[in-house]
Amino acid sequence: MSETIYNRIAVLRAERGISRRQLAEALGVHYQTVGYLERGEFRPSLDLALRLARYFEVPVEVIFSLDPFPRIGQDAPAAVVEVSGPTARTA
Repeated sequence: MSETIYNRIAVLRAERGISRRQLAEALGVHYQTVGYLERGEFRPSLDLALRLARYFEVPVEVIFSLDPFPRIGQDAPAAVVEVSGPTARTA
C-alpha cells in the first residue's frame, strides 16, 4: 500500500526565491531530485526530509503531509478588525 505524500517544497522555494539548483546544492542532492520531490515522484528518506526542514527552518510537518494541503485562500482566518478613531471597520 503506497500512500500519497503531499509536500510544500515548491511553495517554500518560491517564497524564498530559491531555485531548484540552489536548494539541491544546499541539500547535497541532484537538482532533478528536488523536481521529483516537488512533483511527488520521489519519496524522501527521513534524512532528506529532516535536512529540508532544517534548511527551511520549519517543522517537517510544515513541508510534508499525508493529507492535501489547503489551497491558498481556503480556510483563511476571520477578518481582522481595525480600530481607528471612533469607528471600527473590517479589513
